[in-house]
Amino acid sequence: MELQRIGTGEHTVLVLHGWFGSSRAWQALLPHLDQDAFGYVFLDYRGYGARRGQDGRFTLAEAAADVLATADALGLDRFSLLGHSMGGSVMQRVYADAPERVRAMVGVSPVPAGGVPFDEDGWRLFAGAADDAGHRRAVIDLTTGNRLTGVWLDAMVRHSLENSDRDAFAAYLDAWAHADFHSEIEGREVPVKVIVGEHDPALGADTMRSTFAVWYPNLELEILANAGHYAMDETPVALAGSVERFLARW
Repeated sequence: MELQRIGTGEHTVLVLHGWFGSSRAWQALLPHLDQDAFGYVFLDYRGYGARRGQDGRFTLAEAAADVLATADALGLDRFSLLGHSMGGSVMQRVYADAPERVRAMVGVSPVPAGGVPFDEDGWRLFAGAADDAGHRRAVIDLTTGNRLTGVWLDAMVRHSLENSDRDAFAAYLDAWAHADFHSEIEGREVPVKVIVGEHDPALGADTMRSTFAVWYPNLELEILANAGHYAMDETPVALAGSVERFLARW
């Protein structure tokens, strides 16, 4: 599998994308990363990006196993993890399965290890996104506070459609929304930072305080101004600084 890699620093960071993303969804962030201090490796899950068409069960456990297999192939004994949204859930599953290998974790609007509760209307909207581009656009608009341009929303939808297989996309929704493995990570003292946008109505600061902050004693929380759910697009310079100030300590 071809991997997107940048940076030559000794601190390796494995980067995990969200439900609507792919390994290429971080492009706006790349010019602002410190490539001397860090080495970033951007991964795709099965059914996404360079791995479209690949069979799988499309579960968090499978995704985490693939991340660890990639680390093995790269000869990495230890590494940090950067996960956006669904990638925040995969990130924690990796940690639960191999805690001794994780230096630190940073979640960007991350899904908690306890999943995400939906009401009936919310589930209908998200579940419908597998087959309806309009649902995808509505979800992206909702989770960024209904404040960004239609041009950007359309580009995000195109990226999602072009970089994910329909069945994988549908299955991963069940995987991250209905997961609950928080008992496996609760009380662990791994360094963790969560970064959320002030305009994210679902995975914002209140959600982090009632989940991550309860389970991880060493949690740090930062709220980014002028960002919603996609800080790598909305405020990439601020996000890069927030991530790297934290990781540089570990």
